[in-house]
Amino acid sequence: MYKHFFKQIIDFTGAFILIMLLSPVFLLLIIVLSIYYRGNPFFLQKRIGYKDKAFSIYKFKSMKDIYDNEGIRLPDHLRLTALGKFIRKTSLDELPQLFNILKGDMSFIGPRPLPVRFLPYYTERERKRHLVKPGITGLSQISGRNHLPWNDRLELDVRYAESISFREDIRIIYKTILKVVKQEDITLTPQMDSLIVQRGGGKPDIKKGE
Repeated sequence: MYKHFFKQIIDFTGAFILIMLLSPVFLLLIIVLSIYYRGNPFFLQKRIGYKDKAFSIYKFKSMKDIYDNEGIRLPDHLRLTALGKFIRKTSLDELPQLFNILKGDMSFIGPRPLPVRFLPYYTERERKRHLVKPGITGLSQISGRNHLPWNDRLELDVRYAESISFREDIRIIYKTILKVVKQEDITLTPQMDSLIVQRGGGKPDIKKGE
């Protein structure tokens, strides 16, 4: 009952209330980032969601759009700005995902949604993480976040999907708040593509406009 009914009501209501309460913060960040990056303050990327359905995730921009002469995007550590480091450390870059929750693409609690290009590299068991909506935070985030090996992170996501409960969600929210306040387990430029490399996919090319 909680998984299929009450969780969705809590997500929608909570996201709506937080958007209203945080609207001054949203407005301030939109103005500051628009000036700082001289353009769009948002970062959009296709991610894998519920039942393998792709959706566009919303985040506040933390990197410059810089490419080399061949149109290949430069490494994250060269594009991450001083302001970007701050909004990542404080998790302010995640705030626009409240609109993803409002749309029904995401939940407050669930496996973090990964880029679409990762989908072919999951095992059958790991794909069970997509039997629930992806979340802003989740079990793997409170268990070590980006410092965990990929296999461990994905296994924790599956375990969450197999045993969702209200009590577990409350525990995850509480521990997430503590980690944000203490700024623990935060990697400013996580190597997301390492999953593909580890599983024999080679080094992915990130072309301009991708």
